[in-house]
Amino acid sequence: MCSDEKEYNLSRRFENHARMFERKASILLDVMYEQNEKHAMDTMDQEVTVFGVKTNPLSFAYENLMYDVLAHPCSQRRMDVIWHKKTKREENEAGCCPSRCTVCDLSPKTYYCINYVMFFVALVLYSGFVLTSVSDPSYKRVIARGMEYSVYIWGFGDFIAEYLPLFVLLKLIPQLKFRRFFFKLKLQLNDFWNAIDLLSYIFLAIALIVRHAGSSENLTYSRRIFAVSLLIMYLRFLQAFMMIRTFGATLIMIKEMLKDLITFIWLAIFVIFGVGIYYHANLWPDHVYIFGDGSLGSWRIWKIISLPYWQLYGEPNEEYISGKDQSDCTNITSIWSSDPSQERCPREDWTVVLIAAFYMLFSNLLLVNLVIAMFSYTFGRVKSNSEKLWMFERYVVIKDFEYRKPSLINIICFLSYIISCLFQKCKNRVNNNQGKKETSENKKEEKKDLKKFQKIMATRVVYAQAEHVLRTAETDSM
Repeated sequence: MCSDEKEYNLSRRFENHARMFERKASILLDVMYEQNEKHAMDTMDQEVTVFGVKTNPLSFAYENLMYDVLAHPCSQRRMDVIWHKKTKREENEAGCCPSRCTVCDLSPKTYYCINYVMFFVALVLYSGFVLTSVSDPSYKRVIARGMEYSVYIWGFGDFIAEYLPLFVLLKLIPQLKFRRFFFKLKLQLNDFWNAIDLLSYIFLAIALIVRHAGSSENLTYSRRIFAVSLLIMYLRFLQAFMMIRTFGATLIMIKEMLKDLITFIWLAIFVIFGVGIYYHANLWPDHVYIFGDGSLGSWRIWKIISLPYWQLYGEPNEEYISGKDQSDCTNITSIWSSDPSQERCPREDWTVVLIAAFYMLFSNLLLVNLVIAMFSYTFGRVKSNSEKLWMFERYVVIKDFEYRKPSLINIICFLSYIISCLFQKCKNRVNNNQGKKETSENKKEEKKDLKKFQKIMATRVVYAQAEHVLRTAETDSM
């Protein structure tokens, strides 16, 4: 047996073992939830240390894609408690327990609503800035500067809200053993919405640098980059509908279909380049200036891919392909060779027409129908599991806004937290010595009760499984 086959079999065994573990976890959760709903819900959010890593069953189920566990009524009810009620923040490990203002200690649902209201306002300001105020004459107006710098401040605060919790883990790396940190980073970047967020930040930062660090000639480039960043931000705003069950399932379908579309693009891009080069080599033979006059927009690569690309959508471009379109071009070699901006007339070549006929047959009947079939399969797969997938994405949003504050508010709360820490650190050292004893004793009693409950439930699950096996054996023997 070859090594690849061994690795494949080992991978399948691990996958089957993981699925078996998920089924047993679901059975255990069923029994726990039937016996005591409150203890079962508390267990799902109870942090434990496993191999030096702090985690809880909900986080473990999310990180290992255990959809059935997250979709269980016990998990969903626990998430409802987190979503609607005030979050129970852990006390600062350094002994700093500041009295925070009300706006810094709201429920995740309230933070979620505030976040997207402010996001919408930022979109309006950003749109107004891109449409009217990128050029120098408009930039002199106070309202234009206000719109622009409001977007910068909001973007900075939003970036902090999105990625600061991840970077804070750097100080915990000795406990997390590096692997945990990079796993969290990979999990963050692999999420579709986080990738969209990161793209919008990157384009906004590039546009800011090009606009203020370059000359006035770069205003056109900065406007284009600002517009791309704004377009991505509009796509980001779609996440606001994720918590609505109907819209959330639709967004999941779109996200999964985008994966199929990317796969299709990778298949189609080589065909497009191959056909495009054949077209160009025979319609415009021995074309010297492949890079035009040096600017990106004048590169000949765009002409090479444009004809086969639009043919994917049924546009034959017959006049170009047959070489009959002689308008706005020249056949005089000395003219087009000395002036790269001058368009050269295509030549007639019957092989190009033949290749175009076969290409359109292949692309329109095979490639396009292939991606339609992929979309249909993905739609059916997601539709049958839409509830579980939506509950999985819902957990991501709830856990995100359990600790995340909206842009601008997070900056204010962070500053107030630091100031409160400085003033109350000494006071807490005195008061905590007395209160810690009572609190620790109460927590120990609660943990003991919860552990007893968990042991009883585990024993009952084992007995239930044994009875199920015996009944199955008796039935088979009869």
